[in-house]
Amino acid sequence: MKFSEELKTRGLIYDVSDPAIYEALDAGGLTFYLGADPTGDSLHVGHLSTYLVAKRLQNAGHHPILVIGGGTGLIGDPSGKNKERNLLTLEASLKNAEALTAQVKKLLPGAQVVNNYDWLKTYSMIPFLRDVGKHFNLNQMLAKDTVKRRLESGISFTEFTYQIIQSLDFLVLFQQHHCQLQIGGQDQWGNITAGLELIRKVEGAEAKAYGMVFPLVTKSDGTKFGKTADGAIWLDPEKTSPYAFYQYWVNLADDDALVMLDRFSFKPLSELASIKTAMAETPHLRHAQKAIAEELTELVHGPEGLASALSITEALFHDAFDALSLSDFKEAFAGVKAHQSPQALSLIDALVATELAPSKSQARTLIKQNAIAINGEKTQDDARVLDHKDAYHGRYIILKKGKKAYGLIDLSPSA
Repeated sequence: MKFSEELKTRGLIYDVSDPAIYEALDAGGLTFYLGADPTGDSLHVGHLSTYLVAKRLQNAGHHPILVIGGGTGLIGDPSGKNKERNLLTLEASLKNAEALTAQVKKLLPGAQVVNNYDWLKTYSMIPFLRDVGKHFNLNQMLAKDTVKRRLESGISFTEFTYQIIQSLDFLVLFQQHHCQLQIGGQDQWGNITAGLELIRKVEGAEAKAYGMVFPLVTKSDGTKFGKTADGAIWLDPEKTSPYAFYQYWVNLADDDALVMLDRFSFKPLSELASIKTAMAETPHLRHAQKAIAEELTELVHGPEGLASALSITEALFHDAFDALSLSDFKEAFAGVKAHQSPQALSLIDALVATELAPSKSQARTLIKQNAIAINGEKTQDDARVLDHKDAYHGRYIILKKGKKAYGLIDLSPSA
């Protein structure tokens, strides 16, 4: 199967600027670029889908340039937003850009990484308006979807000019690196086509450049992909641990997992077909979820991160908490309601403090109903006192209500 056909089969092409791009994709050797603005100090899994498309192109023999928008990040992309972004300071933009650079280099080893602030900072206002701005038609700019959606609620001149500045990125990369292709999510179509038009006007109609966008990833229940009740799923392990990252994928709904398998996995299509067959026969074993969770956790967090995520998952499934290291405890229960107490406390008080029970009377009822476990062992003793002899690593006691509701008691001294 040709490379372009595989991209289509996996649902990774939403639109292209010119059908001739398919032949170029199959031939290999294209220099292409993908950009991200440093609005934060970490990418999240919503970004991951775009970088994995770039990785597929790299694996197929194309040459990636990863643009970190230290300059465009100071302006703010109006795409998908109904209000103005908070403007970053130059210091914050460059600091975030440094963090994102480390992440994208890990995802695509060997890729060239550049910061558009390096060329945007060289422009002064008059040359920019004369040499770049003169090529942009106001009516065409107003017709862009990202702008039209904002006209009613209001858009500043700053964000309105974003498409001009990103178009300049494409022109600079075309001129300096013979970059012929920009890729991105479908919400970037207007910015990409504006860049193509700028290249045509500056370099002439014979200049060969292309745009390709892929569908935005959405979940079947209507919630935003890459979001949970606790917030975004980040690639930075300090923001989202490898265990939490792994669990996000393992807990996908079946329909979502099957879609994500095509779009995110690098496994051959024939292997994916086998996984889908197994899902149809024994869906409770979550074949698709586990396959994508393992593959992506290793890709983002390395073999050590995957091993940690798997060991924590296994320990929690079997209530084998003694297998958890001190760092594993912190990772496994990072999102669990915890209560710090410098001294022993009653089980009743612990259940209320960790919000496993709304009141002391309800806590007693749960205990008598055999619904409470301490460190994996059920108890019906409502007079039980928790102290250091119950604690792992001298500090942690794990409470569990039913099958999935956890609470954590930390007997370390208060800060």
